Amino acid sequence: MFDPGDTPRVFALPCGVDFPRALINGLLQRMAGQLPEALARVELVVNTRRMARRIRDIFDAGPPLLLPRLSLLTDLGARGGLDALPAAVPPLRRRLELTQLISALLDRQPDLAARASLYDLADSLAGLIDEMQGEGVSPEDIRNLDVSDLSGHWARAQTFIGIADNLIGSEGEALDPQARQRRVVEDLIARWQIDPPRHPVILAGSTGSRGTTLMLMQAIARLPQGALVLPGFDFDQPAAVWKTLEKALTAEDHPQYRFRKILDGLEMTPDQVIRWTGEEPRAPARNRLLSLALRPAPVTDAWMAEGPGLTDLDLATADLTLVEAASPRDEALAIALRLRQAAETGQSAALITPDRMLTRQVTAALQRWNITPDDSAGQPLHLSPPGRFLRHVAELFTQRLTGETLLTLLKHPLTHSGIDRGDHLRFTRDLELDLRKEGPAFPDAMSLSRFAARHDPEGLATWLGWLTAGFCDRQRPGERPLADWIADLRALAEAIAAGPTEGSGGLWQKNAGIKALAVLDALEREAEFGGAMAARDFADLLTALLQGEEVRDRDAAFGGIMIWGTLEARVMGADLLILGGLNEGSWPEPARPDPWLNRQMRDRAGLLLPERRIGLSAHDFQQAIAAPEVWLTRSQRSDDAETVPSRWLNRLANLLAGLPDQGGRQALDDMRARGRVWLGWARTLEAVTPVAPAPRPSPRPPVASRPDRLNVTEIKRLIRDPYAVYARRVLRLSPLDPLVQEPDALLRGTVLHEVFEKFVRDDLGSGAPLSREALMARAAEVLEDHVPWPTARALWLSRLGRIAEAFLAAEAVRQEAAISSAFEQGSKMTIAPPGVTLVGRADRIDMDARGALTLYDYKTGTPPTRDQQAKFDKQLLIEAAMAEEVGFGTLAPAHVNGAVFIGIGASYKEVPAPLDEEPPAQVLEELRKLLIAYHQPDQGYTSRRMLFKDSDQGDYDHLARFGEWDRATEPEPEDLA
Repeated sequence: MFDPGDTPRVFALPCGVDFPRALINGLLQRMAGQLPEALARVELVVNTRRMARRIRDIFDAGPPLLLPRLSLLTDLGARGGLDALPAAVPPLRRRLELTQLISALLDRQPDLAARASLYDLADSLAGLIDEMQGEGVSPEDIRNLDVSDLSGHWARAQTFIGIADNLIGSEGEALDPQARQRRVVEDLIARWQIDPPRHPVILAGSTGSRGTTLMLMQAIARLPQGALVLPGFDFDQPAAVWKTLEKALTAEDHPQYRFRKILDGLEMTPDQVIRWTGEEPRAPARNRLLSLALRPAPVTDAWMAEGPGLTDLDLATADLTLVEAASPRDEALAIALRLRQAAETGQSAALITPDRMLTRQVTAALQRWNITPDDSAGQPLHLSPPGRFLRHVAELFTQRLTGETLLTLLKHPLTHSGIDRGDHLRFTRDLELDLRKEGPAFPDAMSLSRFAARHDPEGLATWLGWLTAGFCDRQRPGERPLADWIADLRALAEAIAAGPTEGSGGLWQKNAGIKALAVLDALEREAEFGGAMAARDFADLLTALLQGEEVRDRDAAFGGIMIWGTLEARVMGADLLILGGLNEGSWPEPARPDPWLNRQMRDRAGLLLPERRIGLSAHDFQQAIAAPEVWLTRSQRSDDAETVPSRWLNRLANLLAGLPDQGGRQALDDMRARGRVWLGWARTLEAVTPVAPAPRPSPRPPVASRPDRLNVTEIKRLIRDPYAVYARRVLRLSPLDPLVQEPDALLRGTVLHEVFEKFVRDDLGSGAPLSREALMARAAEVLEDHVPWPTARALWLSRLGRIAEAFLAAEAVRQEAAISSAFEQGSKMTIAPPGVTLVGRADRIDMDARGALTLYDYKTGTPPTRDQQAKFDKQLLIEAAMAEEVGFGTLAPAHVNGAVFIGIGASYKEVPAPLDEEPPAQVLEELRKLLIAYHQPDQGYTSRRMLFKDSDQGDYDHLARFGEWDRATEPEPEDLA
């Protein structure tokens, strides 16, 4: 196939050529005139499965031919003689072993790192070990580095890296995948040196970015019938520029650096690289433009020298569109519009970006036209229904069951997916409403049985038994072997997914379920290497493993509309490529932080530099932008800040802007103009029809529909926010109780009311001393009964302790003056006219020796001032009037000597009601006038009429459309039938 020669054979294809198709064309040209079976003797080694699939697809399209022997770089170990090597240690096993070793190290030396970083450290160290094996770097090489200026950090890093000594360079049964691959390549090269293959061996599509691959490429290039075919080689780059790419520290971020390194190892120069075929790229002028734009930084002065020689810039940029959107949403919508047009016209189109947030936004935008793109990355397994389900089940082991956790799982589509899911959803709805209203914060078997007593529909008993068995008392303290955790997780997940029936429901079905089961099976096989761990560590491990997997649904995709990663740019072919997210930090992605070695240490040790990824991304960009039609898109702002254009896009724009005489500036303006057209269409698509803001409501329902019963506490609301009374009493709308119960101000007020009531009524009433110890003992008892959060109990008890002395001193005075006669006593009084019944409840009523009453109301918040009570907060004033008119509970009507708010918040405070300025008779008369006014047909219930502060929020502000109007807006009365 190849003529004999003294130099290694290195071929290449330029950017803009469909690499797999051109590879096959060149192969067929060289096999022309030979027997058909000659093609079957050619060994073609490629670097990715996608490349192999594309080559097979092209051969399958015809004409009929025998296929070459197609293999992957990772399949070399299956050759005869090389398959005797032991199988590689599964990466999961290594990860578990590293986790155990690092955990033990942190137990001995907890100051080395936070334990929360255990899995991150294990992953990072596993990556370093993998890289050392792939590059042929031993632990001894690392230890011998000169780190005199980094002694403190290096000592800590060495402690962790020392773990690698027993894992690198091991013989026999302990070969990692990278170590085994390197051993395979070394043995294969040794065999070839003795007996080189007589058939053609071609390695195509690789840039040699890993040491083992580079070693194999150099060996194949030197075989008698061996050859390399490089992708995206820049034939327009001058020799002087190639010479500047010799040092990795300064040149590895250049797209052509990897090729210079390959050629240096083969003792070749770039001019000795031969074109694999004579096929020209679609836009040669664009290739020349990009070659100049991407020159390495030390020689960008070449723009001044070579720029004037660039021609045909209009042709180079004719099929380039630059979209500079104001926001990521605008960028995604413009891309979606262009993909929709491609789908309509039958054009194959692909979005290429490493920004997964952008791909999700584009996918969501395409859903409005029922277009599902073929996403090569798929969906992360941990975000798929089975992944989320397994993570939620694992959380049951880590903490007490909460209402939120319970309902999250009950509403999951895989829960109870066996039979009778309709009944399950109905019971779940009833349980949610019950939990919101009745609680408790931490459901258990007892609270669920109380729920069953309040609701007894058919089938509930069976469902409740399944619920109690599956969800209650699942918290597991302490450490357990990993195998036990996996067994419990699998059993519990299948039981919850199936419902009361046998089986596993829909948990392990479809692609995502099959992949999730495979993850659990793999973890189960390696469980013996995981040791013992706590529930939290197990849940974190499961999440990390699920995050590392992806699942695809190829059948759901719309044909011809794709989303690719940057690697696919060199493999796949499409009529339109959209390079999205071209901002620094997105494309290229920032270098990952390395906790072990800095750049200089990596360079001296022979490891890969952080810039390697940037260089590979630059090469992907250089290949992708050479496609027939290309969009370049970016957003000028992210969610919270201005963005910086990608360095490659910035270079291209600056170069074009600096060549006005050749039409560069006009070409750049045309690129942007084409992008603005699509952005304008995107804005039009998003445009909304202006809607007039809602008026400030002041509804006037019929008098017969107006409330005839009010709570004393609602009088303040009737004065300040009448619309809230209308919504609650006329519309009968009540705010939905929160699902997540927390130790909030409402609960604190309820609990402290009970503390002081029981202390005064039960403790002091039975002869207990008026002491701090007795008060705090009673408080601890009540808090234990009603507050299931230990932190809140401790905090509230501490706050109570700060006001205890002041309360006890004031209570001593109250005990001397009167006897505590009633607690939480209710009263009812009808105001006629207009015939409204008032109901109220007094926290505490004391009676002195003359029969006069004193009313007390406990406030955990700030008690209202005397002025506020006179005008708005009339609760105590009205209760005093009711006590004189109708009495409270078993207490007959009597003269009220006083009424006091007792502040039991951050500090102790007493605020008496202004009974001298607002006597009960006057209070009742003013109240009668207020109620009569709201029983007039022309009186509306105005929203937010006289709130204390504009920032105050009401339960019904959203119903009143507050925000579309403000305090200055005049209310608009509306008569309701």
